[in-house]
Amino acid sequence: MSQTMLQMVQQTAAELNLAVPSFVVGNTSQDVQQILALMNGAGYDLLKEYDWQALQVQYRFYTQSFTANATTVNGSATLTFEAGTDLSNVTSQWQLSGYNIPQDTYVVSANNTTKVVVMSQFATGNGVQSVVCAQTAYDLPDDFETITNRTMWDKSKHWEMLGAEDAQQWQWLKSGYISTGPRVRWRILDNQFCIWPIMNTQEYLGWEYRSKGWARAADNTVKNKPVASVKGVFVVNVKVYATPGLILAVLI
Repeated sequence: MSQTMLQMVQQTAAELNLAVPSFVVGNTSQDVQQILALMNGAGYDLLKEYDWQALQVQYRFYTQSFTANATTVNGSATLTFEAGTDLSNVTSQWQLSGYNIPQDTYVVSANNTTKVVVMSQFATGNGVQSVVCAQTAYDLPDDFETITNRTMWDKSKHWEMLGAEDAQQWQWLKSGYISTGPRVRWRILDNQFCIWPIMNTQEYLGWEYRSKGWARAADNTVKNKPVASVKGVFVVNVKVYATPGLILAVLI
């Protein structure tokens, strides 16, 4: 049976013959603050000691994209979409593909009022054409620690995604003449899960990762460290006890 943070701190304080606190977070006692800091340190160490099944998480999401008519001006980095185009969710995590738009062009900024997008590269011609705007970089979960090998799948096409690509391969894919294909390539870069090529349809992608959220709140939400009355994911396998001048958490 797991214990709450308060219960563990109270037990540790009692074993050290310290004043037993009635609360932990916000407590000004140096003893309580040190116990909490050591508990956090023990939690971080323990999550790296073993592949805890409680910390293994499945992550699923749909890729985001749309296709709309837009006007390019030769030598200009501005792209103007037709009226009615929703750019409210478009950020620098999105890329653009279309005639007169160079390969590997991403969005610098998007104004949903004027429908103007500033591109990372200059247009190579004038005209109105169909443009694909798609998100190619996705934030990692807040509790992400490490990704689990060979779990990355394009579930819409029933194909395993290819990766992780190294820096050289990634730049070849994004810059070469023949660098696209039916398989999704991936790489973790700048704390984002990045995919290639740009896609004009919603794809259901997924992978597994090890969470660093070794604690759970009272409502069972994941926490990366104890706050308020959280409980440890693997406290049932851990005993917090005191040794001369140090508090340790060890497997039992």
